[in-house]
Amino acid sequence: MEIRINDDFDLKKIVDSGQCFRPKEIEPNRFRFIVGENILHISKCDENIFEADCTPEDWERVWKNYFDLETNYADIRRDVETFAAGKPYEKILLDALEFGKGIRILNQEPFEMLISFIISQRKNIPAIRSSVERICAKFGRRVGEIYLFPRLEEISSAQIEDLKGLGLAYRKDYIRNALDKILSGEINLDALKNFSDGELVEELKKIKGVGDKVANCVALFAYHRVNRAPVDVWIKRAIDEDFNGENIFDAFGKNAGILQQYIFYHKRSSK
Repeated sequence: MEIRINDDFDLKKIVDSGQCFRPKEIEPNRFRFIVGENILHISKCDENIFEADCTPEDWERVWKNYFDLETNYADIRRDVETFAAGKPYEKILLDALEFGKGIRILNQEPFEMLISFIISQRKNIPAIRSSVERICAKFGRRVGEIYLFPRLEEISSAQIEDLKGLGLAYRKDYIRNALDKILSGEINLDALKNFSDGELVEELKKIKGVGDKVANCVALFAYHRVNRAPVDVWIKRAIDEDFNGENIFDAFGKNAGILQQYIFYHKRSSK
């Protein structure tokens, strides 16, 4: 089906932005996204025009929310421009906005995001993707040539020994602890959507190996708490090198997580 999107929407930048690990460019200008059992292939045909291999009903039911198409990102960029005006780092922010124009915050599955960002600790993005794909191949269901991300019940019985050979190292213990806490009911991923931002982050930090960065990534990318700005090595470097030690995300406030994505993508890409 043909889709018109009259806002920032760059498939390659979304895939490369560091917020997702399974979407990929499968051939030039053709991208694959997976949500649960839903698989989408989408490509850009013309300015604001895209071709997607799904029904109009599935686009409305799954993908419109997944791509956060109810949010106007052009407006958010204008808010950042206003915020940056006259500040010493104005040019840096404007450069990051232009470079990252087209990124959107995806609405992703909480369980997949929790496991993926536990894996992400001290790993680069290709290594994270590799481990995630290995988990899918070992525990997930196969649909055609694609392995879906495993559901809780498909990976729940995995022991430490079963998690070897997936590139997880010490993170195996963290994943097993996350599974135990979810299975026992101590952590209810569905109920977390009703928690305040602070409560959500603190609840996630009950899991072994989940600190501020991982918890905030899950809050932002799974629960769409767009005022949460995870501080990883790239954002810490930007704060120190570009913003004279100032955490500009606290100052920006609302939509700080979206600003964080622009800066993260720009900083990592220009390393």
